[in-house]
Amino acid sequence: MSSEAKTKWYRHWVELGLTALEAEIALGPPGRFCYGDAPGLADCFLVPQLFNARRFECELSGYPRLLAIEASCQSLAAFREAAPERQPDAE
Repeated sequence: MSSEAKTKWYRHWVELGLTALEAEIALGPPGRFCYGDAPGLADCFLVPQLFNARRFECELSGYPRLLAIEASCQSLAAFREAAPERQPDAE
């Protein structure tokens, strides 16, 4: 499988997943995070997914709620310190 085919495959699944999550979040109560005003496990999974989506140059403008949640996460020291580029083995 070519690199281009792998990237296309990855982008397809990222789009499918983020679209579903964006729709689900819209149904719930408003909050700064995925499910309310405190971060939870869903937020811990969302942040690296968005990181990887950017790495593969996925279009993210269709996910305004998820991007707002990511910004809320990034306002917390624990999320900032867990960023891949802040790890000792970062390349």
